[in-house]
Amino acid sequence: MRLIAAFLKLVRLPNLFFMALTQVLFQLCIYRSLYKDNIPGNDLTSFVLLVFASLFIAAAGYIINDYFDINIDEVNKPNKMVVDKVISRRWAIAWHFMLSASGIILTVLALPFMEKWYLILANVLCVALLWFYSTNFKKSLLTGNIVISLLTAWTILIIFFSKVDLADAFDADSTNQAKFFKLAVLYAGFAFIISLIREAIKDMEDMPGDSKYGCRTMPIVWGVNATKVYTGVWLIVLIAVLIILQVYVLQFKWWLAIAYSAPAIIFPLIVILFKLRRSVTTEDFHQLSTMTKLVMLTGILSMVFFAYYL
Repeated sequence: MRLIAAFLKLVRLPNLFFMALTQVLFQLCIYRSLYKDNIPGNDLTSFVLLVFASLFIAAAGYIINDYFDINIDEVNKPNKMVVDKVISRRWAIAWHFMLSASGIILTVLALPFMEKWYLILANVLCVALLWFYSTNFKKSLLTGNIVISLLTAWTILIIFFSKVDLADAFDADSTNQAKFFKLAVLYAGFAFIISLIREAIKDMEDMPGDSKYGCRTMPIVWGVNATKVYTGVWLIVLIAVLIILQVYVLQFKWWLAIAYSAPAIIFPLIVILFKLRRSVTTEDFHQLSTMTKLVMLTGILSMVFFAYYL
């Protein structure tokens, strides 16, 4: 049982749950609400395989990150270490390759190869990016943050592109297609920006270990105050966009969605913005990181309203 618990901790089970929830809600509340009368017979099988492919690739990414981060984690998170404490490095690297390979195989099984080869190639690229993120990118200024944010957005975009042909993905003549594209961009954009914010906060939280082992993250290169400004700007951008969206949907009288978004998404982001200015200690930044993660969850859950309104 201890080994199983350690493995689930290593692959970040709560994060995998968030990822699966995002894809399931996007499938059920948005895609199926829009295309309820025009869904292919093999859609469910393809979707389930893609979800597990995404989960396996993400889990492999978490493992390889911890594999290369042993020294840094001994400083930043000594009580949370799994690799080299419970699971050996040899088994960790073996699990990384097995899960990565399984993710690619499931992607191939989920999609028609000749029609969706670019999505299979994209998931192969995700595996490579997660490897190089752990070995190089995360230690470089901004690069690691952008890579992780793009991969977070890809969680939604792969479901979108699996449903539509690439040539027709941006077709504005089809009402449903236009709505599907806009909602995919909306949630992928939200995922990208909120991840940029959280990654910057985590960089400030992880400064002690990162600085000791030569990482060139934002707070180390630019300083904590400049990183706070960077994070604050993205928070203001996200809050402004969300407020504009609330004003926009007033014309559709989506009162329930507005009543949910204001206190569950926008207000917590404003709280994070104000708390960011006063944050100093590692514990302060850890609290902000947790709050940002909760906003990710409430943002994901907002998809439920589209099952009612579409």
